[in-house]
Amino acid sequence: MIVVSAIWILLLLGVGGYALDRVLTRELTRSFDGGLEYSLNALIASAEIGPDGEAYLNRPPADQRFIEPNSGLYFQISVAGGSPPGAATTDLDFPSRSLWDRRLQVSSRHNDFDVHVYNSKEFPDELLRIVERDVQIPGSKLRWRFQVAQNRDVLDEQIAELRRTLIRAFGVLGFGLLVLAALQAVYGLWPLRRVRQAIVAIRSGERSRIDESFPREIEPLKDELNALLAHNEQQAEEARTHAGNLAHALKTPLTVITNAATAQSADLPETVCREATTMRRQVDHHLARARAIGRRSSTQARSEVWPALVSVERAVSRLYENVTIDLAGDKKAAVRVERQDLDEMLGNLIENAAKYGGGRVFVTVKTTPKCVEVEVEDDGTGIPEPERVSIFARGARLDTGKPGTGLGLAIVRDVAEIYGGGIVLEESEDLGGLLARLKLPLCAA
Repeated sequence: MIVVSAIWILLLLGVGGYALDRVLTRELTRSFDGGLEYSLNALIASAEIGPDGEAYLNRPPADQRFIEPNSGLYFQISVAGGSPPGAATTDLDFPSRSLWDRRLQVSSRHNDFDVHVYNSKEFPDELLRIVERDVQIPGSKLRWRFQVAQNRDVLDEQIAELRRTLIRAFGVLGFGLLVLAALQAVYGLWPLRRVRQAIVAIRSGERSRIDESFPREIEPLKDELNALLAHNEQQAEEARTHAGNLAHALKTPLTVITNAATAQSADLPETVCREATTMRRQVDHHLARARAIGRRSSTQARSEVWPALVSVERAVSRLYENVTIDLAGDKKAAVRVERQDLDEMLGNLIENAAKYGGGRVFVTVKTTPKCVEVEVEDDGTGIPEPERVSIFARGARLDTGKPGTGLGLAIVRDVAEIYGGGIVLEESEDLGGLLARLKLPLCAA
């Protein structure tokens, strides 16, 4: 930030200083030329033609430098259009005494009926600024060139002094701006150093949250970091809970198998198969929860409901060929759920409806302002209202005559809640069986 600010400040000051130098230099030069032009107009106003056709002034020039030899200010009146017959051009010239034995050059390559201003190096030791103009003096048929010249040293010294002043002023201004930019960057970024120190303290175990006060620009960052810490703690606690629950769930079947093996029980094979099925059921349940929790943190999670429904319907129809599954509703609905988890929830609900229903399953997708509702209805016997809560317990089954693990609804509920959704069981008004209403967070298009 400091380097970028320094480059930008130096660039702006350089461009601004150059522009200001051009403007002020042009104004100084214009003022200098204005003084010369004033003297030129005074000469023209006082010029007359003598009896021999020569030019002269009817009054002496007001500036005394015109009569001081080599004073640096000169004038000259010369014939510009050629000399008359029998006379030399130089005999008609009227130079100032300040020129002494020198003369200003008169170019015949251009006519100066308008004021002409230029620099000249015709004097070896002086750089001149010359203002000239051609005039027809009354009483003369010749064209006369009036020239006023002055040494540029005064103008150049004024321009040099101006530039020294600009450089000093802009140097002080630039230094002040650079110091200000550096202080602003250091002071402005200082709260981030405090945030870093607080994170170091959290990592070392000295504190668990960032509880300092920060400027309002940094407060959102602090809040997000604290939320991230809380989220990580929640995930760690959930992981510990799941590990403990899984260990507890596996402990009993392992104990039964160990006791049966130690006692060399006659039904050991049946016991191992039964308890292994129980353990697999528990492992599947906890793995499903773990996968959902691991994918929950993805802010880019997005799945379209209709393609998932079509895929699940195709798979279930192959397993239960005598079941008719109808799909209806919003085909563009999308939810903030990973596709694998969405397939697992829809698969469990539709498979349960096909397994325990009477042969018809109706699935409806509805979009509300806050969520997407997927209603799965069947024409089976349904579930009595008092048992609609206990059915979500792991391993709970109402119909033990059909194969299954009793974890389908429990997995659907747990995964839905992990994503911020939920599931409720109701009675289907159209088919008379069970209606499972799955609510998932809406994902905007």
